[in-house]
Amino acid sequence: MTDGVKKVVTGAPWEEQFGYSRAVELPNGLVLVAGCTSVVGGQIAGGGPYEQTVNSFNVAFAALKELGLAAEHVVRTRMYITHARDVDEVGRAHKELFDAVRPAASMIIVSGLVDPSLVVEVEVEAYRPQGQEGGTA
Repeated sequence: MTDGVKKVVTGAPWEEQFGYSRAVELPNGLVLVAGCTSVVGGQIAGGGPYEQTVNSFNVAFAALKELGLAAEHVVRTRMYITHARDVDEVGRAHKELFDAVRPAASMIIVSGLVDPSLVVEVEVEAYRPQGQEGGTA
């Protein structure tokens, strides 16, 4: 912890290789979760865009849980997809996960991700309300 900043490190290989934390919580309660993909236990999980989106958000939710937060604390999402044809499936997964929350959201089409088998990567930003205690990260 540096100057009240909390960090979540999950041990994922890219975190160590590229030198980043899965999530960072600032003293003002803003939580930034790094790009998450459908990599579970070192393997790509879920073949299609819907499944990869759900898995990717679940990776982000696990990081939030380490800080004592959940999906209802999410205020912004970003979805990076590799094909325009996947918009509906990625959007369907987002709606199922966040319909009650309604965060600000962006969906961006990119030329590729770190592994060609991945078709979606997500980022989330969350907010801890004043006075709510956090996790032990």
